[in-house]
Amino acid sequence: MGRPLAVILVLLLAGCGTSQPPAPPPPPEPEPVPEESPLVLCSSPRPQVCTMEYNPVCAQLDGGRVGVYSSPCNACADDNVGGYLPGVCTDE
Repeated sequence: MGRPLAVILVLLLAGCGTSQPPAPPPPPEPEPVPEESPLVLCSSPRPQVCTMEYNPVCAQLDGGRVGVYSSPCNACADDNVGGYLPGVCTDE
């Protein structure tokens, strides 16, 4: 009586590894940032408090003016700033 039970057990265990689900698909590739628009736009709500980080940016102010701010947070905290570029402003 023990032999038929062993055969059934072997058959059941042999079939366990054959029905595994397929591997998940790879994650999608991130879309490249278009080179024609390097300006980082400020979003709402505007920051109310910023850290003392020094990471200068060249901010685009209302009226086409530009100004240097100590960080992206400080630039976007100013309601007159629409966006910024990394680094200090250059005269080109």
